[in-house]
Amino acid sequence: MSTRIIKCPKCGLFNTNKDYCENCNTLISNDKKRELKIAAVKQQQIDEAIYSIENPGLAERLKKHPNAFYRVVGWVLYSIITVVSLIGAGLAWAITMVAAG
Repeated sequence: MSTRIIKCPKCGLFNTNKDYCENCNTLISNDKKRELKIAAVKQQQIDEAIYSIENPGLAERLKKHPNAFYRVVGWVLYSIITVVSLIGAGLAWAITMVAAG
């Protein structure tokens, strides 16, 4: 087993094979820092997914409304958004084809 000697960036003490500084308890292990960062990124992605599920857009909320009039308005709004998106995608494609020659 190899010996790792890591200098603490906070207090300057040299530590041997430790994840935390013996003197000030600062995290000094790069592997542990990487693990914590990956866990934080995964948790952020989970939080964003939960937020998007729990907070749908206006059209989605109206499509599920108990009142029939609001459901119709929701579907019309959803259809308008879809058509505008398709027109925008078509224009972007046409501009790309013209620019490509």
